[in-house]
Amino acid sequence: MSKASEMDAKLLAIIKNLPKLSEKERLEAQAILTELERRANQRRFFKMFPDDGEFPRHKYTKHLEFIADGKQYRERCFLAANRCGKTVVGAYEAVAHATGRYPPWWDGYKFDHPISAWAAGDTAKTTRDIIQVELLGQLGMSGTGMIPGDDIVRTTSKAGVPDAVDTIYVKHYNDVGEQDGISEIGLKSYDQGRIAFQGTAKDLIWLDEECPMEVYMECLVRTMTTKGLIYTTFTPLKGMTEVVMLFMPTGKAEQDDR
Repeated sequence: MSKASEMDAKLLAIIKNLPKLSEKERLEAQAILTELERRANQRRFFKMFPDDGEFPRHKYTKHLEFIADGKQYRERCFLAANRCGKTVVGAYEAVAHATGRYPPWWDGYKFDHPISAWAAGDTAKTTRDIIQVELLGQLGMSGTGMIPGDDIVRTTSKAGVPDAVDTIYVKHYNDVGEQDGISEIGLKSYDQGRIAFQGTAKDLIWLDEECPMEVYMECLVRTMTTKGLIYTTFTPLKGMTEVVMLFMPTGKAEQDDR
């Protein structure tokens, strides 16, 4: 039985027996219910792309294709309209790589070690309000985002931006489920300029929203020595830009053979 199923069973048992409990037992039961709810809310990652239910995995063919293409292509782009789950799948893949918690159906690229990654957005504020929330959860609710709460080791604060996180440190597990190290995800923004993306090699870079060409090329350099992955998720609001044309060189929606 999975941890989620065990929690559901305990929850049902408590609810069923509430009328029979004394006042003291009810208070203890309430504390248990609160803790079970907290734990359930910190396991969003494990609820994504289920086999069946209201939102079964097979309905998200483009998302699964995007993940699978990581095994063949170092550079990828999820180019789609707004509200199509681009940021969600970008966060999901980043967390799978950072934690090593690949689901059984995963047929994309797999790292076999803790990674050093970046996730970046337009500005420091949008990175905080979109990427940070997607990964960690809303302010004051750390652990309710895509990263399982128990896997968050610590975070560091970003100077000059209220409530913004600079780096997230998460537990990484090997293929038999044993922790074998710590991965780090640095949060960056394009308004920092190209120079902020210089210096260190990265295993993975996720660019949410379209970035300037100079930033993209700098990020590509960061993954060269590691043979790492770089992927971007955005709606092409600026038209056929240089970055868009990297993935559609003929101006048509077709797969790039690179």
